[in-house]
Amino acid sequence: MKIALLGATGFVGSALLEEVLRRGHTVTAIVRHPEKLPEQEGLVAQAGNVNDFLSLAKLIRGHDALISAFNPGWQNPNLYDDQVCGTTNIIAAVKEAGIKRVLWVGGAGGLEVKPEVRVLDGPDLPDWVRPGALATFNALEQLRSEPELEWSYLAPSAELLPGERTATFRLGGDQLLVDAGGRSWISVQDYAVAMIDELENPTHIRQRFTVGY
Repeated sequence: MKIALLGATGFVGSALLEEVLRRGHTVTAIVRHPEKLPEQEGLVAQAGNVNDFLSLAKLIRGHDALISAFNPGWQNPNLYDDQVCGTTNIIAAVKEAGIKRVLWVGGAGGLEVKPEVRVLDGPDLPDWVRPGALATFNALEQLRSEPELEWSYLAPSAELLPGERTATFRLGGDQLLVDAGGRSWISVQDYAVAMIDELENPTHIRQRFTVGY
């Protein structure tokens, strides 16, 4: 497939890029600084700005799917507003470009720890995490309002860490996954496996799902 990937130089985006290239797909990586990406077979790096949806639409037109790992930066003082605005523009660009299949890097904050109680509702969520968690949940709400898009939103476990690619994990729905020891975690490499599995074999169209050990 021909895939457009936003945020390919970030923590999650770089793992997604590695996984999608590993499987032989062609990737257009749209990033702020394409010079940061080394040349690789199957990779085309393009400079793009999510704040200009018309130019973004031109870059992504003709692709089979778009994967968004967009994140304006956890240290960004305007994180919430910039991420919500970016999400709005990405969705507008996808529609302008005529792309139907969208895969979105979600967050664990919107997952339920018990009925109608989300991770982000808890008192233990650090203050610096909350704006990003709320903005990522807003992305899910925006996607849900787009009936013509075939979107999938993959939320990680509470801990998303560098680690190994085991390709052995559990998938869930709207509830936070916890292992037998009470820990909720997934390596970013296995998160990427789950995302590209969904790309190749869609089973969560217009759904949020999650991955964990």
